[in-house]
Amino acid sequence: MKDAAAATKAASFRVTGMTCAACAGRIERGLKGVPGVVSAGVNPATEKASVEYDATRVDEKLLVEKIKDIGYGVVLPRYDVGITGMTCAACAGRIERGLKSLPGVMEANVNLAMNRAGIVYNQAEVSPADIRARIVDTGYGAIELEEAGNREKDARAREIRRLLWLFVLSGILSLPLLVYMLAMLFNARAYLPQFLFNPYFQFAVATPIQFGPGLFFYRDAYFALKNKSTNMAVLVALGTSAAYFYSVWATFWGHFDVYYEVGGIIISLILLGKFLEAFAKGRTSEAIKKLMGLQAKTARVIRGGAEVEIPVEEVAVHDLILVRPGEKIPVDGVVREGNSTVDESMLTGESLPVDKGPGDEVIGATINSVGLLKMEATKVGRDTALANIIRIVEEAQGSKAPIQRMADIISSYFVPVIIGIAVVGFLAWYFGFDPGNFTRALLAATAVLVIACPCALGLATPTSIMVGTGRGAESGILIKGGEHLENAHRLNAVVMDKTGTLTHGKPTVIAVVTAPGTALSHEEILRLAGRTETASEHPLARAVVEYTRGKIGEVQVAEEFQAVPGRGVLATVEGTRVAFGNVRLMDEQGISHAGMENEAGKLENQGATAMYLALDGSVTAVFGVADTLKENAAEVVAELKEMGIEVWMITGDNHRTAQAVARLAGVENVLAEVLPEDKAREVARLKEAGKSVGMVGDGINDAPALATADVGFAIGTGTDIAMEAADITLMSGDLRGIAASIRLSRATIRNIRQNLFWALIYNSIGVPIAFAGLLNPVIAGAAMAFSSVSVVSNALRLKRYDPYKAKGQRKLAVKEVPARSVA
Repeated sequence: MKDAAAATKAASFRVTGMTCAACAGRIERGLKGVPGVVSAGVNPATEKASVEYDATRVDEKLLVEKIKDIGYGVVLPRYDVGITGMTCAACAGRIERGLKSLPGVMEANVNLAMNRAGIVYNQAEVSPADIRARIVDTGYGAIELEEAGNREKDARAREIRRLLWLFVLSGILSLPLLVYMLAMLFNARAYLPQFLFNPYFQFAVATPIQFGPGLFFYRDAYFALKNKSTNMAVLVALGTSAAYFYSVWATFWGHFDVYYEVGGIIISLILLGKFLEAFAKGRTSEAIKKLMGLQAKTARVIRGGAEVEIPVEEVAVHDLILVRPGEKIPVDGVVREGNSTVDESMLTGESLPVDKGPGDEVIGATINSVGLLKMEATKVGRDTALANIIRIVEEAQGSKAPIQRMADIISSYFVPVIIGIAVVGFLAWYFGFDPGNFTRALLAATAVLVIACPCALGLATPTSIMVGTGRGAESGILIKGGEHLENAHRLNAVVMDKTGTLTHGKPTVIAVVTAPGTALSHEEILRLAGRTETASEHPLARAVVEYTRGKIGEVQVAEEFQAVPGRGVLATVEGTRVAFGNVRLMDEQGISHAGMENEAGKLENQGATAMYLALDGSVTAVFGVADTLKENAAEVVAELKEMGIEVWMITGDNHRTAQAVARLAGVENVLAEVLPEDKAREVARLKEAGKSVGMVGDGINDAPALATADVGFAIGTGTDIAMEAADITLMSGDLRGIAASIRLSRATIRNIRQNLFWALIYNSIGVPIAFAGLLNPVIAGAAMAFSSVSVVSNALRLKRYDPYKAKGQRKLAVKEVPARSVA
């Protein structure tokens, strides 16, 4: 009984999505049905679920998944913390295991390239202080990142300075050993001072290296072994110690050849490699630094009737802010007075300035170009679009792509296997290949230990993910995680919503056709149509009013007006009875439209809605109103097809209109008359057919379909809810970002595969050569030191990659294609 009581734990979670007591009851029943749950209670008022459970049969992660399966959300905070002292993938794995063993930690991801960890935890069970303490207990440092990156930047700078100092010290001391090694190699002993060949002198310079700069590896190896794991430092410590202590024994007791240069030069080379790696890793996070640098430092706020310049951190919601020409807009807000153009290119990638006037939204960190603006702050601090973008990019850079799992698995077994190979190599040489030759066996084993490099393997994926997501953010492509960046390269079908994605999402008059023999002029017809529709709020009516205003200016409201739902309007204008609407309105009013049916049919074949204007019972004109195609929609569709991707259009419109739009866009596959709630089902059908599907929508109406797709693309700016709904947000709203995102994904995955290939090939070839005794341990150490540097340098090549101007991209010929509807 006592054991059972000890195994029983209590946990509580904040649950979202509950609307009534029935929701609470549903969650309670679901939790009680989980094997191992002793009791469960849900309070809808406090939105809290309390559970007692048997920790030997169920854990908190499973309870959270159960609540989500029932259809509700669980609020779990995320804590990001900087980590110092990591040297390879084994270090990251050891910290991850330590964090995951903490009660209340749901998920822990340690990113070696960024030197930070992201932890999702239950705050009722564990605190950030507990998380930091566990990291320290594991043998590493924990840095609070709550107030942005200054401390992390300082810690990285200190680490680079420390590694440089250790390398310089080790390099100076190992220089005589290097000269000795080269002299022995090229038989040049007679040309050099003889003290260089004295074993006591070599002992004097090698010992400070081994236990000075070399202490870096001993300390790291100690903490690794203390926590029952191994890493690169264990290999270096074993290899250099074997050569050093053998040489000490040979110097004072054995009087054989010594190999002090092996340990001293290997330590120097690996410290040089670590220094270059740390320096290069700092460059991988430059995208975040650029984004942080966009933030305005001060704001000019109106308080108490006077202008006051204050730090941007002190701006409050509803503050009135003055922004002069050339200044950065400090926070997100709405223009209250003034007109200007705003350069939003730094956030959206769109080069053309955007006109802003009263009522328009503006985004913090963008630049006011020409006019004075008075704006009201609506989002400040962590709620601004820029802060959200930085948070999403940071989380994406800290996330793990599925392709990294293979590297993690290999890394976890790598060091023990290498130690085993080194032991077998020593025994094989000592007892088999060259019996009794202890020196030869030791050198072969040492070469195996120091050439094997788990670091390159551990850095292969996260460095490329960091640079790829950062490059995306700089190009206006916001990718929410490494998983989505990887999934995008597999896409072979893209489903595009029609309204607002392929089209502008706003009806526009594209044609006005007058009936033969009409006595009225074009301007008179527009005036009567405009006056008829001025009182209507229907989108088609607004399109007619905007068109007439643009042609003849403002018009008065009709004397009498009646809306006929689903049909159109009836009105009296200047004594004339007007009927303005669709064919059903004409039929119901007994108005003949036979003479204009062909013209109406032509408009409908172009994807337009035909609106008949009848005056005193006779059709006078037909207006064609359409949601026009975006300028580059056809080019983007052709580009996706060129990349080997099927393009589908999905819409709630009728088949005739849908096919007309699809034909103009060059889309061959059409899903028409699909209700918003059924879009997700259509996406699921494509996935069931074996396709890897991307869904492109506005991120609000299309949220279920975006979530169902393998990758959801949202068209919108950084202030849009699309940032939360989709996996990838195209901040400028430019459709070309779809192909650019997929190209960036393909380039990043190609880069990761190159890194993994070279890391695996390097170890696969290097270890057997060392085992065969064909590799000097010093050369092996140099190869190990620079393998990590080569991986990080290869990842940095992505910084120069422009997904919008990728090599081989060319202007595509766009032509209309016949569309086919799919039932």
